[in-house]
Amino acid sequence: MLIERRLLWPLLALLGLSLVALVTAVAVGSVTIRPLEIWAVLSGHGEPLHRTLLLELRAPRALAAFATGGLLALAGALMQVLLRNPLADPYVLGLSGGAAVGALGAMLLGFGAALVSGSAFAGALLSALLVFGLAQGTGSWTPARLLLTGVVVAAGWGALISFMLAIGPAERLPGMLYWLMGDLNYARSPWPAAVVLLVTVVLAVPAGRSLNVLARGPLQAAALGVPVRVLERGVYVAASLLTAMAVTTAGSVGFVGLIVPHMLRLVLGNDQRVILPASALAGGMLLTFADTVSRTLIAPEQLPVGVITALIGVPTFLWLLYRSR
Repeated sequence: MLIERRLLWPLLALLGLSLVALVTAVAVGSVTIRPLEIWAVLSGHGEPLHRTLLLELRAPRALAAFATGGLLALAGALMQVLLRNPLADPYVLGLSGGAAVGALGAMLLGFGAALVSGSAFAGALLSALLVFGLAQGTGSWTPARLLLTGVVVAAGWGALISFMLAIGPAERLPGMLYWLMGDLNYARSPWPAAVVLLVTVVLAVPAGRSLNVLARGPLQAAALGVPVRVLERGVYVAASLLTAMAVTTAGSVGFVGLIVPHMLRLVLGNDQRVILPASALAGGMLLTFADTVSRTLIAPEQLPVGVITALIGVPTFLWLLYRSR
């Protein structure tokens, strides 16, 4: 019973805070919608202006922000277990670089938003397959080899991104730069990202005990009967898919997948049964809050949401380093 309470209460608290972040996101803007007015719209009534703002503009964007933040934080938590490095993040293996090359290439060709998102997803998956294939080589791979391969591939993607920005038409550069900084204006439907997030959490939580053992090292995990290779490959595929879906939805949003799992471990411990669902909730809450700030701080102009996450993430990361010295 004590274990169940330890697992339950932090998640209930984060769930409540997530609901507060979502309600704030749909209420705040150029036209403020009060909670009673939100309830009227959700119950099928309310003013036409409020229905349009809530159901067609703010709610889809808020849900997309929450799903994207949850995907990034959950991918970061899985990547930190896989690499056994508490400072690993979803982009460490070059997935965001591959997605950026795909998206920017589609923008240069003048494709629409749907094809830009599809190209970003394809680029992220290509990067994941490339990194895993090169790290595998003719034998087995290790976390260190996977990490080094990812760093080198990410550097190659960075060179291609710089080349695309250099040759890109001036009128398309703002959109390309916004995508690189993270921009939810490209988010269309939040449901694909939300479904992927929910399914991954449901599948990952039962594997939490095995992930706890894997975090202690592959030899100890193998000695306790954990199928190490199968589990590691499953974690890599899951983290890659989560990251690909996140960058497809909102572009390259930094720091969410790095600081959220790390801070939760400082507060809640290292039990992956708690960390994984807590990361999904806390990451979603953080990015929803950041997106609300990005679209209201200098309204009617909007900032890329990645600017806000960087402003939050840099001092937080430095504080974490100071605490861990």
